This record gives sequence, C-alpha cells and structure tokens, in this order.
Amino acid sequence: MLELEAVKIEKPQEMNFILGQSHFIKTVEDLYETLVGSVPGIKFGIAFSEASGACKVRSEGNDPALVDLARKNILKLACGHSFIVFLEQAYPINVLNAVKNIPEVCNIYCATANPAEVIVARGQAGGGILGVIDGVSPKGIEDESDVSWRKSLLRKIGYKL
Repeated sequence: MLELEAVKIEKPQEMNFILGQSHFIKTVEDLYETLVGSVPGIKFGIAFSEASGACKVRSEGNDPALVDLARKNILKLACGHSFIVFLEQAYPINVLNAVKNIPEVCNIYCATANPAEVIVARGQAGGGILGVIDGVSPKGIEDESDVSWRKSLLRKIGYKL
C-alpha cells in the first residue's frame, strides 16, 4: 500500500532552491565543487538523503544557516537518494546546467523561489518523490502591460540587454 503526502518546502519567501535525485554518496562533494566554481560569491547549503548503507543525511555548504535549512527540509521529505540545495547571491539558472552535468545527478524536480510542495509516495521501504507543485495556478494570459513588465524585469536583473 502506498500513501501520498504533500510536503511543504520550508524556506524564506524569496530564497531559491533546487530539488533533485542522485545516486551516490559523493553527491554533496560534487555539488559543492560545482556550485562554488560556478558563481563568485555564491552562498549555499546542500543536503543529500542516502538510500543505502548507513542511510544518513550528508551535507555540505559554505553558509551554516543554509546547510541547516537543507538538512531540515531533506529530513522532512524523508526520500532516499534525493538532494536539496538552497541558494543565495545566485539564481538556479546560474548553476542548473552544471548541476545536471554532474554524473551522479539523475533528475531535477524543480528549481524555484516559489512556494513549493513535494508530492511524496510512502511505502514500506521509505519515500519517493513523484513530483512538485511549484507556485500557484495561472490567473490568466499576459496582456501588453504584462509583457512590458516581464521584459523590464529581465533587463533590471541583468538577464537581457
């Protein structure tokens, strides 16, 4: 029998995170090296839920508060071979391709600053991530003022000329 559960990611409102699946104990070290080498000044915390052997939460990072936040959330999810990375002074777009290219990374479920709920299936052996509810439902189709706002925002934050 499986039970489904929606687990809310607990974080400050504007904080970005990446949630993924990986398969090897060296995940936290490889994520650390990738993140620190991708964006000068990036701050981050990583937690990885080991699914075999000692089944420990492995963690790394360069900001103790973000490492603690990652540990708390990955323990709350309680899903094997999953990882979470909380970011400051960088956006997921700055690191996402590098993270995806880490050999032991199998899947990225989301990369967002939105409120998020993780849909978890729980069985006798443990939990597994089925998917993520990222943000809220659409409220309509953008009009000309929305397009103008979007383009302005991208220029304001430095992603377009």
